[in-house]
Amino acid sequence: MAKGKNTVFFCRKCGYESPKWMGQCPACREWNTFEEEPLTAGAGAGFRPGASSSGRVLKPVSLSGVEMSRQQRLTSGIGELDRVLGGGMIPGSLVLVGGDPGIGKSTLLLQVCRHVAAENKKVLYISGEESLQQIRIRAERIGDFSDSLLLLCDTNLDDIAEVLKREKPAATVIDSVQTMYSEAVSSAPGSVSQVRQATNLFLQLAKTLNITIFLVGHVTKEGVVAGPRVLEHMVDTVLYFEGDRYAAYRILRSVKNRFGSTNEIGVFEMRKDGLAEVPNPSEYMLNGKPEGASGSVVACSMEGTRPILVEIQALVCKTGFGLPRRTAAGADLNRVNLLMAVLEKRASISLSSCDAYINIAGGIRMNEPAIDLGIVLAVVSSYKDIPIHDRTICFGEVGLSGEVRAVSMPAQRVQEAGKLGFERCILPKVCVTEHLKCEGIEIVGVSNVREAIACMG
Repeated sequence: MAKGKNTVFFCRKCGYESPKWMGQCPACREWNTFEEEPLTAGAGAGFRPGASSSGRVLKPVSLSGVEMSRQQRLTSGIGELDRVLGGGMIPGSLVLVGGDPGIGKSTLLLQVCRHVAAENKKVLYISGEESLQQIRIRAERIGDFSDSLLLLCDTNLDDIAEVLKREKPAATVIDSVQTMYSEAVSSAPGSVSQVRQATNLFLQLAKTLNITIFLVGHVTKEGVVAGPRVLEHMVDTVLYFEGDRYAAYRILRSVKNRFGSTNEIGVFEMRKDGLAEVPNPSEYMLNGKPEGASGSVVACSMEGTRPILVEIQALVCKTGFGLPRRTAAGADLNRVNLLMAVLEKRASISLSSCDAYINIAGGIRMNEPAIDLGIVLAVVSSYKDIPIHDRTICFGEVGLSGEVRAVSMPAQRVQEAGKLGFERCILPKVCVTEHLKCEGIEIVGVSNVREAIACMG
């Protein structure tokens, strides 16, 4: 860096800092991600051995010497959100909520504020994008609110910190973190330096004041939270809102959670009075399934501890070109190509001259290997134009040798199928035990794709 230069370069993907511009980030290996930012006060300060910057004497403690306090989780009043958070809100945690514009982030968090305020707990909603009148218009659509909900429209971090220290609410919503700015940082709001500064301040406030803080984060066109990736590393929990904005339902997925599982999802339905919980997503996803149609089968996937039944559709037809076309919506296209290669090699089904279109109905995306058997049976059903019985469900992972491998929690999957009235379940043979029983369901164990195809009718 030239002598007297007052700028540094940050990678907007991971937050890596460099004194000069580079084409490729050496940390995350992304190209053309460096942005020039003014050098903030205190940056580049050297490390002084034997002394702390605050002058305090630091003394480590043993693990057994740490005092444990049993923290009581706060309920958000929304069961689907509590499920994703791991049982409720942890006091002193910092939660990042991301999603596409208009998908319902602010609406969901305003509903959380409504439920918490109804329990006579003070809640602070801080908006940097809307006026007080705009927030009230949205709140009147949701319902009645208690006076325990306080509103603030400001973007200055120093002023917001003073309000939080004075009011000490039980929960706080920051909408959004990209609009917040600190006067100590000379760059514009939303820049890498400002986002890092804001997140660091809210992290300190959450831990010292023991309050739950929700940060709303804008997303880029790639679907990740805008700003440096270090933003996700600093917070305790990262939640993403998924789903087509034109569809009625939304999916809240946890990609990071220090206090719970990262496999849980919450399903919501957008209504005129806000987001409503969907207690039985399987029944909701299967609504409108055609009867007696070939290329359609119901498979079961586990999202955390919740089994979800989805309809897998396949359309296989002769191609009019030399290179067949393969597309997949809701499933991994590479996995679909792999499964079709297994069918051609292990089941002697010629698919090299056929176009194949795979779709998971409802717009939901599933990545669990347990839906492999459903994709295989849907492809064969469409290729042979043989409908699969409407009350048949399947699940299982398919290997390269054509074997059907075991999956986790088969009993929960079978029980969920029994609740929805299914009469037959095709599953891996290794999962069939004497304890795997459900009244009214015929259990069919298969060891390879040939046996599964033979049981298809």
